[in-house]
Order: sequence, then C-alpha cells, then structure tokens
Amino acid sequence: MRDSFYAFTMSRRLADVARKAGVSEATVSRVLNGKPGVSETTRANVLTALDVLGYERPTQLRGDRARLVGLVLPELQNPIFPALAEVVGGTLAQLGFTPVLCTRAVAGLSEADYVQLLLDQQASGVVFDGGQFAEANAPHDHYLVLRERGMPVVLVNAAIDDLGFPRVSTDDAVAVEQAYGHLRSLGHDRIGLVVGPEDHMPSRRKVAAFERVAAGLGLSRVEHTLFSLEGGQAATTRLLQDGITGVVCGSDPLALGAIKAVRRRGMRVPDDVSVVGFDDSALMSCVDPPLTTVRQAIEAMGRAAVTLLVRQIEGASAVDEELLFEPELVVRGSTGPAPSGR
Repeated sequence: MRDSFYAFTMSRRLADVARKAGVSEATVSRVLNGKPGVSETTRANVLTALDVLGYERPTQLRGDRARLVGLVLPELQNPIFPALAEVVGGTLAQLGFTPVLCTRAVAGLSEADYVQLLLDQQASGVVFDGGQFAEANAPHDHYLVLRERGMPVVLVNAAIDDLGFPRVSTDDAVAVEQAYGHLRSLGHDRIGLVVGPEDHMPSRRKVAAFERVAAGLGLSRVEHTLFSLEGGQAATTRLLQDGITGVVCGSDPLALGAIKAVRRRGMRVPDDVSVVGFDDSALMSCVDPPLTTVRQAIEAMGRAAVTLLVRQIEGASAVDEELLFEPELVVRGSTGPAPSGR
C-alpha cells in the first residue's frame, strides 16, 4: 500500500485529490494503482490535481508529463503581463491544460528556480514572456537545461540568439516607425527615445530602428533606463534638457513617467511635449491625457504561443523561428502639433 500510494497519508490526501479532480476517492485510487476502467480524461484530471496540490506521483506514473504549463513572467505591475496571462491561461484551459503562473517578483524565487519546480512537477511545457531570454547579460543556463530535457518551450518577444526555441514577437522596428512617423507628421523634429536597459533585446531592436529612421532628421536622442514609471521620468528629464518636443517610449509605464517629467518642469502634454507609449495596456485610454501608444497584438500573440507550444507537446519538433506580429498605432490625446518656435 505504501508503494502504491507513494508518499500519501491515505485518506486525507486521497480526499484532497478527489475533491480537486471532481471524482470519487475510489477513482483516484484506481488511477494511482494503474487499474483499468478509467477514461483518459479522468486519468489526466486526477494526475493534474495531484501535481497542482504538490503531491508526488507514484513511482509507476512519474514518467508521465502532467498537463501543467508554466507561464513565467517578470512581474504583474505592468498591465501588459496580466493581459497576456489571461489570453494564454484561458486558451490553455480550453485545451485541457492547467496554467501555472510564475512571477519573478516573488521574493527568493528566480526564473531558474521556477524552471526546476516545473521540471520536478513533470510539466508539459513553458511559455516565457519578458524573461531572461531577452537580457543579453543575464544567466541562460536554465534554458539550456530545458532544451536538453526536450521540454516544449515558447518565448514571447525578442530573445538572444541561439536558444533554439520558437518565438512570438511584436515587430519592434514597425512600432518605432509608426510612433516616429506620427510625431514627424505633427511637425516634431526634436524626438527622443526612452527604452529599457542596453542588454534588453526588444530595446536594442527599437534603438536600431530609431537610429535608422531618425538619421539626418533634426535632433534625436536615446535614453536607456529601468522599465518603471520612475525610470521613464528620469530619462525624459534628461531629454527635456536638450529641448526634445516628442518622446517615444518602450512601454506604457515609461510613457506615464515621461508625462510626469514634463509636468514637473511646468510644461504641458501635448501642448509643449508629445508622448507616445508602447503596449496599449489597460486603462491607457483613461489617463490624463489619454495616451497615444503602439498596441501589441496580445490576443493573437498569446493564441499563437499556445498553438506553437501544443504542437511541441503533441510531438512536433521545436523550430527555431520567430513569428513577427505587426503592432497598431493608437492615437489619443498625449500627442499634438509641435510647439511653434522650437
């Protein structure tokens, strides 16, 4: 009995799993002992309940992958990450998988820690967004472990080279072209770009596009900073000292920080300075002024990420390719004509 139920303290833990899976304790017992007469769907539900509750599988079932899928995010304060989690989690649930949200903001848990936990739980796959795969100077050993183990993985947005996983990304070059072109159409020729750290791959792509479209056209400046409202405020303050009248930002929180910097100098948005964000995250139409921003195709990207992941789970080889999704400029009240005389 001890071997059949492995580390179970019989009745309480059987009841826990039965309640979680929505089946009888007798059905749980049949699954754990490998007995016939249980549908594949019920068997999968019992094993998923076992994994979610953190109970170790019996010896004979440890080779089976759970229908758990990890969704690893850096944090949840930026609304774009919960938005993606909702799309990916909902799509996975419709397909019979259980999404497990893993945020690096949790004290004491690194991305590598989460990877080990998911491997220990025999997870079916992992979707990463905003992770260390996008940071050139960050450790990447845990990605190599996932590749060696054959774990299905999909990365959302630009990654460093040679990780070997499918990627689903916003076209950062198009995003910058849209934002810069919009400001130029309003008469701005002193335009700055505020993006994340220098080793951040989506930021590198935005900088490359900005330098290309801004070459020879008035004053252009690039500022790197942390992805936060405070970072956006500090970087924009430096740009304003050079007389910049238009600011393109690499995230909506950076753009909100830019607006704060403009106001701190006694200036107005958009009368004196125009600001463009990136993401079109929740409530950006409700801020003052409503934020002009470049919208990521989160719904389409999230569904594509799940499709690529499920194909791998079903046995297809991981293809090292990147699907680029075109963003959409959403014009609101934070941009206007360039101020005269500047």
